[in-house]
Amino acid sequence: MILILGVTASGKSAVAFELARKIGAEIISIDSMKVYRRMDVGTAKPSVQRRSQVRYHLIDVVEPYESFSVDRFLALAYKSIEQINTACRPVVAVGGTAMYIKTLLYGLFEGPGADPEIRKRLKAQIDSQGAAELHRQLADVDSEAAYRIHPNDTRRIVRAMEIFELTGKPISSFQTQFEARRKREDWKIIGLRREKSVESLRINARVKRMIKDGLVDEVKSLLAEDRPLSRQARCAIGYAEIIDYLNGEITLEKAVEKIKINTRRLAKAQRTWFKTFRRVNWLDINSAESTADILERVTALAEQGDK
Repeated sequence: MILILGVTASGKSAVAFELARKIGAEIISIDSMKVYRRMDVGTAKPSVQRRSQVRYHLIDVVEPYESFSVDRFLALAYKSIEQINTACRPVVAVGGTAMYIKTLLYGLFEGPGADPEIRKRLKAQIDSQGAAELHRQLADVDSEAAYRIHPNDTRRIVRAMEIFELTGKPISSFQTQFEARRKREDWKIIGLRREKSVESLRINARVKRMIKDGLVDEVKSLLAEDRPLSRQARCAIGYAEIIDYLNGEITLEKAVEKIKINTRRLAKAQRTWFKTFRRVNWLDINSAESTADILERVTALAEQGDK
């Protein structure tokens, strides 16, 4: 099984597609937003044409009004792996959602159970003071978790604060259990890495392309549906900013700029996560290399013995 990882807009999806087509594999998407149906442009889903040539798993599995958790991802991922193995086909996993990748490699950490009273109080605090204030409090007690959790991701902020109140320990200390509990040793992990300046240019180009491909109309259509977007879906980069634009809070030009900035911040957070991963075969990609060139290097690595 081959896992291709990299920051957003690194070109990993194109390489994974070409690799899967070359070796007859099926692809498991490791992306927390590609799971949502009809959220296509803003999540950079593979095209219908690509999906007709290679089978993808964990894309379009929930409605935009539903929440999606890491434990649900893990259950679906294991089920997909079993199906692909039963069909005697190779597995190619690809993505950039670091928590999901880490969970797939090491398993789901066992923190303390939920406390309804604490959660109710923390959610009430968010309603009265805003998510930013609770995120600031999280930074005071667990700077590592606050760095990794987006200020608008209220579900994860509440969970992190809940664990701290229950145990007196930061959630990041529990997550170190991942390192000692690898679930599968049979992944060949290949990372695609570019210069930060090149990545920023690629991010800017992707955002521009998304706007051209109809991101605004996609968000309008989602907002017009009978059931409102889940908080998780509304917080997705690209969607949150366009929603602000459609609500008249900012101009389209400002929304586009915010998408670029927030995507670059995401890439920075991804790089921080990936530094903690072991056994990654990193490929430093030259800006002049084509997808075919990268595929050749990835194929050569995949055929080698593990590090």
